[in-house]
Amino acid sequence: MNLPDSKTKWLSLSLAALVAASTAAVWAEAPAGTQQKAAAAEQGEQPAAEQDTAENSLTIEQAVELALKNNADLNMLRLDVDNADLNARLVNAKVKDIPEDLVTSLDVAQQKYVNNAKAKMAKEVNALFLKATENQIRLGTQKAYYDLLHAQDDLALKEQSLNRYKTQLKVAQAAFEVGTRAKSDVLQAEAGVASAEAALAVAKSSVEVAKMKLNQFIGVDLSMDWTLATRPGAVEEQRIDLDEAIRQAQQKRAEVIQKQEEIKVAELNVDLIDKYLALGTYQGRMAKKEVEKARLELEKTRKEIAVEVSQAYYNLEAARTAIAAYEKAKEAAQENYRLTSLRFENGLATTLEVIQAEEELSNRENQYQEALHNYNLARVTFENALGQ
Repeated sequence: MNLPDSKTKWLSLSLAALVAASTAAVWAEAPAGTQQKAAAAEQGEQPAAEQDTAENSLTIEQAVELALKNNADLNMLRLDVDNADLNARLVNAKVKDIPEDLVTSLDVAQQKYVNNAKAKMAKEVNALFLKATENQIRLGTQKAYYDLLHAQDDLALKEQSLNRYKTQLKVAQAAFEVGTRAKSDVLQAEAGVASAEAALAVAKSSVEVAKMKLNQFIGVDLSMDWTLATRPGAVEEQRIDLDEAIRQAQQKRAEVIQKQEEIKVAELNVDLIDKYLALGTYQGRMAKKEVEKARLELEKTRKEIAVEVSQAYYNLEAARTAIAAYEKAKEAAQENYRLTSLRFENGLATTLEVIQAEEELSNRENQYQEALHNYNLARVTFENALGQ
């Protein structure tokens, strides 16, 4: 950061031993802002612009933290969890007042044991779904973050493309001026620049939209500008055991644990009916049907999770494979554009051929960037499907 008139003033300061009086006069007349900046520099403080940039730096972990803090639905669910905990304590306190020797009927037994079990189940399930909701918000934040990162990278590609078109226009104009190229070459190059400028405008708009969506998701001012500090790491080549991934998800996911708790409550009700009434009664038969239904729902949930994890796995593998393929295509397009440009400069290629080579390169760069974006989304989606 350059200070106003800094070269003259710092030179004066460096020669203070020779021109002390002159230096003092210059310093006394300096703007207050300049003096403050110089003092801050001497003390090792960051200039304001650099501090603003540091303050607006956002990692993906910070974005998730903001979303978990500011999300209204999550905060309401936290209140539900607290209420479920209070209700479980209240029910437990009430059933404690019922002595064991007074539990002589099904109604009293259900009141003492089943209601207490349901309250405990609600407490545990709500806590699990709170965690599951947090995972969903984490996933949504990661996607919004990567969407903005992708939009910014796409904008950078569009700027590169525009610069290539402008370079081609300069070459065509120079060749036209010396009579080695026709006017049509210049017109084609100008059309290429106009097309690139239009694409750049669309990319800028996409960045603004992606920025607003991220800000909305994490609960901050919609106009907040960020310097995204988290860049995608290298593509992982580790092998994933799909069967093991499905098994882990079926153990961890809140939906499965909820169904398992519902089975326990239903089985407890059957045991109480068997003890205080009879399983052959209507109530007993209905209770057994509830257990059977709960088991079927558990199996259905496990299958749904298996499908979800498998789909996420195959999407991740496809995204990983696509990156390698598009990277090779991009490298080939880069070399083709370089050679075509050289041929044009030597009168062996037309402007149209250069423009076509640039369009091919731009498309391949976009495909590669899209492949990286899809991989990042596929990775976080797979992790979320596992219940992590």
